[in-house]
Amino acid sequence: MADQFDLVVVGSGPGGYETAIRATQLGFKTAIVERDKLGGVCLNVGCIPTKALLKSAEMASYASHLADYGLSLEGTVTADFPKVIDRSRKVASKMNKGVQYLMRKNGVEVILGHARLQDRGRLSVRPSVDMDGKSIGRNRSVTATHIILATGARARAIGSLPIDGKNIIDYRGALLQKRRPARLLVAGAGAIGVEFAYFYHHMGTKVTLVELLDRLVPVEDADVSKQLARSFKRAGMSVMTGTGVQKVEQTNSGLAVTIKSKSSTRVVEVDQVLSAVGVAGNTEDMGLEQVGVRTERGHIMTDEFGRTSVPGIYAIGDVAGPPWLAHKASHEGIICVEKIAGKKVHALNKDNIPGCTYCQPQIASVGYTEARAREENLDIKVGKFPFSASGKASAAGHTDGFVKIIYDAKYGELLGCHIIGHDATELIAEVVAARTLETTHHEILEAIHPHPTLSEAILEATRAALGQSINV
Repeated sequence: MADQFDLVVVGSGPGGYETAIRATQLGFKTAIVERDKLGGVCLNVGCIPTKALLKSAEMASYASHLADYGLSLEGTVTADFPKVIDRSRKVASKMNKGVQYLMRKNGVEVILGHARLQDRGRLSVRPSVDMDGKSIGRNRSVTATHIILATGARARAIGSLPIDGKNIIDYRGALLQKRRPARLLVAGAGAIGVEFAYFYHHMGTKVTLVELLDRLVPVEDADVSKQLARSFKRAGMSVMTGTGVQKVEQTNSGLAVTIKSKSSTRVVEVDQVLSAVGVAGNTEDMGLEQVGVRTERGHIMTDEFGRTSVPGIYAIGDVAGPPWLAHKASHEGIICVEKIAGKKVHALNKDNIPGCTYCQPQIASVGYTEARAREENLDIKVGKFPFSASGKASAAGHTDGFVKIIYDAKYGELLGCHIIGHDATELIAEVVAARTLETTHHEILEAIHPHPTLSEAILEATRAALGQSINV
């Protein structure tokens, strides 16, 4: 006989497990199916362990600039690469155990194995193999009134960069390998690409970063892209935009990577290539076609509440399309399950999803870029405040970057904010809250920002937008 539940979530990343917990709080008998490890990509081979690696890189950078702080250290600080990786894995393991605890605490039944839709209210589960090569799960049949698909996404493969796990790796390989390449080419300068470029550079690898579009982090405001390129070049990385990888060939001394721009073609000699050219939703072997769930370009199509083309089946997070962010998945999941429970909920506002990139300088943004606002013929006021004028940033030795803020000229609505600098990812929450409250520049000016803090830069950028600059 089938195991029966009110609601089953397939996938236990942040979107999946938070949705399952909220479902139990709402009174649903809930199960979660996971084919690998609880926590999904984010907790095991994504967001969390990557941030642990980036912290090691940041500490290495600090160590190389101790003299700037009036300090000295006998000897040379070097990275023990395997230990850096091990620390990251320990952080991931701790978080995995934390999710196991949360499932027990909240009464969510965990079903290990690969789930496949059989019809609208039924799943089959078969054994799978986790990232450690361990066989997990058993054959089961599961029924549920509501099934939420939260299966995430994986690195997208392209013809010129066939991922083999050795010469050409994806983010998992970059995160898990214990041998540091002496020379690395990173293809793709989105968030994943620039984060790993920063990490490997500060581990001692010679990094070449190439991006097919005309600037780094192309989804960000153009001024942010320019600042990051300057910072990376100043740090000693080779940065090329408007450049694509044509082919990768093995040689006696490593790899020969042919890269092409509009004006030239050249060959770069490296030891390894990291492909960071995007992600694709995990939709294969799920029975979607069998039950009639619509997909488009590798993602499941949904409405604003996560409902698919088949009643009783929902999708959230990366598998449901961009932006591919853990916090977006979690918020989507809460909206979805509360809607199922009959609560009055607001649809997700994609313009209010913050984007965060954790290299140094960090990048954080929300809302309109200046270019988008002008494309839509909005009358805007733009203010900018450099961290070089911030007392706290100067005291901390982190003067790289700025806050750029965009307001509607007529009504004062806060349209967007773009931050590049130390702790940018912590600063952006103020702006997200302000936009959620439909704040204008008046409220930002009236909010007393503590001194000295980096958060003052948001106030100062607002003053600049209104022609009231004081500290710059």
